[in-house]
Amino acid sequence: MITHDVAPGIHLITRAHVNCYVVEDDDGLLLVDAGLPKMWHEVLEALDYRGRRPDEIRGIALTHGHFDHVGFARGAQHELGIPVWVHAKDMPLAAHPYRYATERNRLLYPFTHPKSLPVLGRMVTAGALRIKGVEQTTALDVKALDLPGLPVAFHTPGHTDGHCILHFPDRDAVISGDALVTLDPYTGNRGPQIVASAATKDTAQALQSLQAVAATGATIVLPGHGEPFSGGAQAAVQQALRAGAH
Repeated sequence: MITHDVAPGIHLITRAHVNCYVVEDDDGLLLVDAGLPKMWHEVLEALDYRGRRPDEIRGIALTHGHFDHVGFARGAQHELGIPVWVHAKDMPLAAHPYRYATERNRLLYPFTHPKSLPVLGRMVTAGALRIKGVEQTTALDVKALDLPGLPVAFHTPGHTDGHCILHFPDRDAVISGDALVTLDPYTGNRGPQIVASAATKDTAQALQSLQAVAATGATIVLPGHGEPFSGGAQAAVQQALRAGAH
């Protein structure tokens, strides 16, 4: 599904409860996260609808290196010759996106949270278990970036060591990746929260990193899973802190 202008010039691509984003600017396009492999077709469809071309894509910025964010990155890089940026601490993970540490066993966890089974099932059907890592990555600098939308990257470790969020001050939006989601695939719970310990390396650190999300002051929070949250980053973080770790 494609939702245009979830924030000014930012378009949401979602499939099987996994999100990625197209950021549109006069001087090019930026993709944030690469979802699942089949989502590449929706990205191209969104570009065609907007009257834009694939050769306008300046690169893909990954919030982190988990499989459901690496998705089509390798294929798009091969097809277009574009860079893929990810924080240096997640570069090994982006190359091997299933090799990640968690606080709890991610294979057993869903059976204690049955609401997650339909969510995870849709992800598997959409190709979540058949993703190839991207080995040729460039370190994402934690600073204001000269990329479409002029994002500012902030390091938000916890979910992974190199997780980052991208704040778009001129668009009053922050792409929060999995630092803050509104649907947790591993519990099926909805509303602002961090991802469960079944897919998070350090939940205490993830809760601390929520302060970076709040500090953006953005009105619109665009998560890696779940619906956009338009009630403000600070309110989203307050709800996530109340929800705590799972």
